[in-house]
Amino acid sequence: MQVKIVKDKNEGGQVAFDLIKKGIANGAKVLGLATGSTPIPLYQDMIASDLDFSNLVSVNLDEYVGLPEDNEQSYHQFMKDNLFNKKPFAHSYVPNGNAADIDEAAKEYDQIIADNPIDIQILGIGRNGHIGFNEPGSDLNSTTHKVKLTESTIEANKRFFDDEKDVPRYAISMGIGSIMKGKQIILMAYGEDKADAIKATIEGPVTDHVPASVLQNHKDAIIIVDEAAASKLSK
Repeated sequence: MQVKIVKDKNEGGQVAFDLIKKGIANGAKVLGLATGSTPIPLYQDMIASDLDFSNLVSVNLDEYVGLPEDNEQSYHQFMKDNLFNKKPFAHSYVPNGNAADIDEAAKEYDQIIADNPIDIQILGIGRNGHIGFNEPGSDLNSTTHKVKLTESTIEANKRFFDDEKDVPRYAISMGIGSIMKGKQIILMAYGEDKADAIKATIEGPVTDHVPASVLQNHKDAIIIVDEAAASKLSK
């Protein structure tokens, strides 16, 4: 596990972009992508670059269940707004949160991952150490699955919706086992509120109480953090 400390999220995005650029130069064809505010500087660097992604494939981590793909809060729409509309890929996969059978859709997504092995997987991290929608207590060997969102996640998401009843209660997410199949994993975290999670991820035991701690077992995991997120590391 490599740890790279940067001054801010913009430098972090540039470091991640440089790793992706190097990976593509070395033959990477499939990028695993994440949503949320953390990867936005990376996506901005990707958009501003002269790199052509039209011969690459992207595979996203997760999606809400029951939210129309064109809803402004869906991860389909997030990816279009923040990357795909400006830098299209040959094919971009996002889990189908509107499938009639979500469990079957999860199996189909695992087959997509099997058919498109992820070369570089981008991750953020939650304050409780979650990756994707894999909350504490998740099976460290899990594959793509339906997730019941925690009350804290639902509460945090209320601000994005006009009506509380519109807030999704479930998501479909790559499992931790699915994430660990990525040949290289780049996790980014910024801000003091991520410091406890980063310390537990890097220096704590590997435990399902801190899902991201499983990255200690990955052969090529790179953690990009600003000084605030790294502030509780002992070394």
